[in-house]
Amino acid sequence: MPTSLFKTTAASLCGLFMLAACSSAPTPKFQQELFETGASPYARNFNSSVTDTCEAARRALLSQGYLTTMTRNDTVDGTKNFQPSGDTHVVVEFHVVCTPGEEASSTSIVYVNAVQNGFALKKSDTSASVGLSVLGSLSLPIRSNSDAMVKISSETIPSGKFYDRFFGLVDHYLQTVVRTQPVVNDRIETHVLPVPVEAAPLTATAPAIAPATAPLSTPAAQTPDLPINKAAALAPASEAGALR
Repeated sequence: MPTSLFKTTAASLCGLFMLAACSSAPTPKFQQELFETGASPYARNFNSSVTDTCEAARRALLSQGYLTTMTRNDTVDGTKNFQPSGDTHVVVEFHVVCTPGEEASSTSIVYVNAVQNGFALKKSDTSASVGLSVLGSLSLPIRSNSDAMVKISSETIPSGKFYDRFFGLVDHYLQTVVRTQPVVNDRIETHVLPVPVEAAPLTATAPAIAPATAPLSTPAAQTPDLPINKAAALAPASEAGALR
């Protein structure tokens, strides 16, 4: 075999091997998970209770236009819609979980992940034929187009800066919103109150009225008998005065 032909064949074989290596399927991303024990972009510690931290996370999502649901005090879910173009649609789903920290009453750990779901407009053509018996075997095709949004992708957002901005906003609301204060576990003393005695009902009675008594009659003073002037007694008062 000539040397030039051997070199050409070897180069061709090397090219084929390189093409095969390049065309091999890439390693799936889930196999690249390291599960390291170091700092995670999806978790952050806060010096606040679980209830206060989750409330701050809810306010942070609401302030950015997310539609939130909070069925429990330690979880928050939120969604927000984006429309990059007329044929594409993106939905971002936020999932927040708050757990107690090392000191359950004063610290908490927030775990969060955001999933980006992509949708695209797909058009499908449907056709049907109608036969006309009058004209024979003539068929007329009828076409119709139907548009629908089809889910084409779903991926967890891995950007650390994306979550840093979220955690920074959560910390902002923790500093500005009044936090709840724990109730001091002091001893509470209870005393049984005496049962009040029911008073007798008052009846409306008329005041007693003393019976009317006739005035005591005093005997008339004994006056000496005087001579009566009959003429003055029979005369009118004016005349009686004149007579006197």
